[in-house]
Amino acid sequence: MQTHEIHRGRLIDHIQLVVRDLSASQRFYQAVFDALKVPMGGAGDDYFWVDELFVSTADSKAALGQLTGRHHLAFQARDQAMVDAFYRAALDHGGKDNGAPGFRDYHPGYYGAFVLDPDGNNIEAVFHGEARRSAPSVKVTF
Repeated sequence: MQTHEIHRGRLIDHIQLVVRDLSASQRFYQAVFDALKVPMGGAGDDYFWVDELFVSTADSKAALGQLTGRHHLAFQARDQAMVDAFYRAALDHGGKDNGAPGFRDYHPGYYGAFVLDPDGNNIEAVFHGEARRSAPSVKVTF
């Protein structure tokens, strides 16, 4: 297997999804992030957020009245069991199957699952196989 070096935390500052039904999306993403062991960051009347993901209604100030359309977001999982838990939680909370957990041909060790969120976004959890990390995450304080 070829060794790969990837960097996290230097390209994407944040992603905003604008959704039709904030409560349905919040239930879905809360369950998904619980399965991935990532805590929600906060919420207001027309939004919620976790790490780099911001989800709002179309009438929030940040949305300018428009839905975002369909996107593909892939969340990191620590192991295959976490991918499986993500998939079950997503389906139990309004998600639709878009690819059951399993190995993919993208590269050796790629184990992922795909679901559609309540707005049709393609949401994935992926475990790339055993890897050594320099830190569990990058923390930025400002």
